[in-house]
Amino acid sequence: RSCNPPVGNLATGRTPVTLTTCGQNSTELYCFYPDQNLLHQVSHGCGLPRCTKCNANQPDNSHLPADMTDDFFANPVSWWQSAQGVHREEIRLDFETEFYLTHVIAVFKSPRPAAMVLERSQDYGQTWRPYKYFSVNCTATFGLQDDLIEESSMCTSRYSDAVPCTRGEVIYRALSPANKIEDPYSPEAQDLLKLTNLRFLLLKRQECPCHGSGLVEKPQRFAHYAIYDLIIRGSCFCNGHAEESPGPVGFLRKPGSCVGAVHGKCVCRHNTAGDHCEKCAPLYNDQPWKPGDGKTGAPNECRKCRCHNHTDSCHFDLSVWLASGKRSGGVCDNCKHNTEGHRCQRCKPGYYRDRGKPMSSSEVCKPCACQPMGSANATFSRSWRCHPKTGFCYCKPGVAGPHCDRCLMGYWGFGENGCRPCDCARDCDQRTGNCLDGLLFYVSPSYDNEPFFNIPIGGRIPDLVQMPVNESEEEWKWNDHEQGFSALRHPEKCVCKEKVLGSVTDFCQMKYAYVIKARILSAHDKGTHAEVVVKVKKVLKSGKVKIARSNRSIYPESWTNRGCTCPILNPGTDYLIAGQEDSRTSKLLVNMNSLVKPWKAYLGKQVSDILRTGCK
Repeated sequence: RSCNPPVGNLATGRTPVTLTTCGQNSTELYCFYPDQNLLHQVSHGCGLPRCTKCNANQPDNSHLPADMTDDFFANPVSWWQSAQGVHREEIRLDFETEFYLTHVIAVFKSPRPAAMVLERSQDYGQTWRPYKYFSVNCTATFGLQDDLIEESSMCTSRYSDAVPCTRGEVIYRALSPANKIEDPYSPEAQDLLKLTNLRFLLLKRQECPCHGSGLVEKPQRFAHYAIYDLIIRGSCFCNGHAEESPGPVGFLRKPGSCVGAVHGKCVCRHNTAGDHCEKCAPLYNDQPWKPGDGKTGAPNECRKCRCHNHTDSCHFDLSVWLASGKRSGGVCDNCKHNTEGHRCQRCKPGYYRDRGKPMSSSEVCKPCACQPMGSANATFSRSWRCHPKTGFCYCKPGVAGPHCDRCLMGYWGFGENGCRPCDCARDCDQRTGNCLDGLLFYVSPSYDNEPFFNIPIGGRIPDLVQMPVNESEEEWKWNDHEQGFSALRHPEKCVCKEKVLGSVTDFCQMKYAYVIKARILSAHDKGTHAEVVVKVKKVLKSGKVKIARSNRSIYPESWTNRGCTCPILNPGTDYLIAGQEDSRTSKLLVNMNSLVKPWKAYLGKQVSDILRTGCK
């Protein structure tokens, strides 16, 4: 629920600032009529005045501004008094932070002013706005109607009588029948109740009616303002996110309470923070901060960001909030444990996800373990050393293995430039290049534990006898004693008739659904079909299937034709590919009618021109 701090005397412990003080430069003689209610009763008139001296530097004779805000139970007859003869005086109370005001009570020792204004500031004294005007004649003094006549008026005459000549009260209530507020934390309520400074402007002094022709003392000795007590009732401003248990304000400190009326600092609940609970706690910014709802009681708690225990703070991002449909707007700050992302949900470049650990583990991201000589520097994301999900390294041409630490089958001479193709009809010794009669083939685990073949597409696709217990280390033979090979190197084994780029008419008649420039990354044996992973670098044409410049799969249709995949697609090579699509499954297809050519700039321009002007 929303919380409400208790009301206390905000003046306690604070010293008002005044323009003048009685006897601040030298000793002054002043006179006053005794308080009949406290000293003695007089049946007729005010009795004889009393005169005494005032000196701000003598404790027994001083009447300082602090005397207005001291404990009125312990010091019932202490008061502040202005210098003699002043008409305009100011009493200002400055707060070091924001508070909510409920009401103000001033108890005068002198007759109450004939005209004065109560003002507040919400910007630490930069600007001021009136709360209430007080005058014996509102219309004549301020040009305002008296609230005794018009209830909502800003001026009142009810606290401006000279009588009683002493202990007359001036009272202001921030919430009155004219100022009805349903939600105390709404912008309208804050505009009315919130303040950083409060001041009285005393504009016109008036004399006690007891002063008459029989006065023996000098009139100027009665000409001063004097106030016994200044009480400012209010509460800490905590936006509905803090409250205090019963007890004197300033003496209790517990979660969700205001740490004393003097300092006005809230101890916040609802995962909020700040002196006024005006923001969410560091790790709770997944939705916009809101004040508690004082009307419905809804707490409007701050919600924790989903950072998987990899950071101590997050911030709210409006664009992320809107993009999520206003469900989540938290962005994690300074992700630790080698993670990154809005929710610290992925591993940094150079690290990969350990699937055996929960995402919240501090050891979820492991460093890539790539063989420096065999791994490629120019991957499709230059900062990645290995695949962030599998840890498989990106290999140089002719290099294989999860860590790029050996040659592909049909290649030899592992070194700085990768591996060279064997000059053999079959496989060769990977160290010497000498042709071999027998063949061993390495199998590596793919993303989903299916066989992953680092061989050029267009080569013979093997059928394995069985799956090994440890796929990444064991060696297995072909069941038909055939050997894998490069179709580019030995085209007689897998003959793929190439589609040539003929005339404009021939190209247009094919009605290709898509035309792209793509780099071949890898091939997967799916059992019933082949799947080739490519990085799309440029989209010259697309059909119903949406194509983005990112990694995606294409599907050769000639997988079962003599165990070969045609047309030829070699890993690490950029191709111009034009083919058909299956809009039902959103697949890009490659078959013998597809146009597949190693990428050349002039070829790309030629096809672009045909697509732009030739095919109508």
